[in-house]
Amino acid sequence: MGSFGLESLPVLLSDVSSLVLVLAVSASALIVSIVLLFWRNAPAKKEEEKKMFKKPTIEVETEDDDPDKKKVSVFFGTQTGTAEGFAKAIVEEAKTRYDNSKVVFKLVDLDEYAPEDDMYEQKLRKETLVIFVMATYGDGEPTDNAARFYKWFVEGEEKEPWLGNLSYAVFGLGNRQYEHFNKVAVEVDEALEKQGAKRLLKCGLGDDDQCIEDDFTAWREQLWPELDVLLRSEDETGSATPYMAAIPEYRVVIHEGGTKAYEKVARNGESLCDISHPIRSPVAVRRELHTPLSDRSCTHLEFDISYTGLTYLTGDHVGVFAENQDDVVEEAAKVLGYSLDTIFTLHGDNEDGSPLSGVPPPFMGPITMKAALQQHTDLQNPPRKAVLSVLAAYASDPEEQERLKHLQSPQGKDEYSQYIAASQRSLIEVLQDFPSVKLPIGVFFAAVGARLQPRYYSISSSPRFSPSRIHVTSALVYVKSPTGRLHRGVCSTWMKHATASEETGNDCSWSRIFVRQSTFKLPSKSTVPIVMIGPGTGLAPFRGFLQERAALQESGEQLGTAILYFGCRNRKQDYIYEEELARYRETGIITDLYVAFSREGPTKEYVQDIMMKKANQLWDIISSDGYIYVCGDAKGMAKDVHRTLHTIVQEQGSLDSSKTEAFVKKLQMDGRYLRDVW
Repeated sequence: MGSFGLESLPVLLSDVSSLVLVLAVSASALIVSIVLLFWRNAPAKKEEEKKMFKKPTIEVETEDDDPDKKKVSVFFGTQTGTAEGFAKAIVEEAKTRYDNSKVVFKLVDLDEYAPEDDMYEQKLRKETLVIFVMATYGDGEPTDNAARFYKWFVEGEEKEPWLGNLSYAVFGLGNRQYEHFNKVAVEVDEALEKQGAKRLLKCGLGDDDQCIEDDFTAWREQLWPELDVLLRSEDETGSATPYMAAIPEYRVVIHEGGTKAYEKVARNGESLCDISHPIRSPVAVRRELHTPLSDRSCTHLEFDISYTGLTYLTGDHVGVFAENQDDVVEEAAKVLGYSLDTIFTLHGDNEDGSPLSGVPPPFMGPITMKAALQQHTDLQNPPRKAVLSVLAAYASDPEEQERLKHLQSPQGKDEYSQYIAASQRSLIEVLQDFPSVKLPIGVFFAAVGARLQPRYYSISSSPRFSPSRIHVTSALVYVKSPTGRLHRGVCSTWMKHATASEETGNDCSWSRIFVRQSTFKLPSKSTVPIVMIGPGTGLAPFRGFLQERAALQESGEQLGTAILYFGCRNRKQDYIYEEELARYRETGIITDLYVAFSREGPTKEYVQDIMMKKANQLWDIISSDGYIYVCGDAKGMAKDVHRTLHTIVQEQGSLDSSKTEAFVKKLQMDGRYLRDVW
């Protein structure tokens, strides 16, 4: 532009230098002005982005540096919100038990405790009294928000005792049906003691297979006397005032019809993508994997992640935010007495700005009731006891009120177990049984309707093969509950009925998704022998493994032995990805393929039965520094495979029981026996 302008001006040659000088000065001034303009606006933009992507924090108490106050930090590691709820209950009850001018309890999300790992030690050294409420997830793994702390504190470098000034208590949330029952809580408890901290009482082991709320209540009652000794002064004697938990409630603003509802649109192309910041991904491909002869269903689905900035590695998990089906939402609204067209906004504070609830609203507003129930509320799982106490408070019929109070009481433990747990009654069914319960909108979303959680799937593809697509293999959950209700899985049902862009173009289904990293990875050397055991949809991550091996083979890499144990009912009904597996067998991607059909012959055959038949081969691979991978059902198949592996090691290695246990444990510790189970 500058050159073109000079050629167009009728100036003398002797004036050119002056003109250039004037233009240069003008251009410089313009550039400086632009830079200043961007500089002045950049912080505001960055701050806006920070606010947009900042994870909501829970601040029950602000940081208080008063040296005369005793401080208690209540940490939680949660996956579905239950551990967080228990931790919050401790904080709320503590407010009524102790003098708030002398004692302050803080609710702390472990993911937010320290921004960097090297700050954990610095912050923990300042603590004197802590309580951990820790859930165990998956195959003995920490929850997402506790993973970083757990890796640093439990799995990190060993330290000499350095927490001599710290007293602590730990409560764990787990399920006895899983092999590693409450592993995370137990290991955190042991690590605290090993590093010098003083245990106040025995680690609580909550069992979600029974009534975990009763377990927590019993442990909490043992906790208070121990805390009283540390937190009460000599003049504060006598029993505490009986605690009655306040029912949380959001302030609700109802908007006029026609108000534009807020639409949460996942932002693509951002560097930050996690459970709090998912990306919007359209469904590119959807197809049924079972044949028409099957009375069940399994969906192959592909999410298109082109232009989203989202990446994944072979063996990772994808989290999917699905929606409740329309008929479920309509039934819930009818029972609750809400209009689906109602447009409202939830507020966590009073009109004067004073705090109303310790927890931020679960979604932005204005929002329609249909969207709130469909996208954000768990309507099908059984309600916990804390929910029943809220229902009792809003029941107008005295008999219904007393029945609900009894069900949530310690005396009603057996009745609760039968009516709720064993019968798997959903929240909707319970509300139908107690028609006098009328819940205000603010109470329902604050204290009754649990958040609809993302569903996790083992990714069934490799980025080497499919860099712009995330493949999912999902079995349809469709079962009749003990009450006769047909329970349909939220996400698997959504996937089965999703429309794909390859069929409908842009008018296709989409969901908010994110990737969760996994340790379920192939060996770093492609020549290391591997054994993969995955019946049914347990095949999913191994399909990604095989795609990865095929890509390595194509690039000239040498491959080691790879054995796949797969299982299904009948080869004519549910032998998923059969043609792919046959092709991988022909090309040497799979060395040996063993398939167990449990409904074909006169006797049922499962993968563990074939494992025993191939015990010599399995032992040879284990002895050759090979890797064992298992994926599938934790309560059934994974337990059976684990027992079979023990038997093979004991018999082939001529070991006694204790040495066998130690051998298998070492395989796990060395990362050579990996499980991806649910």
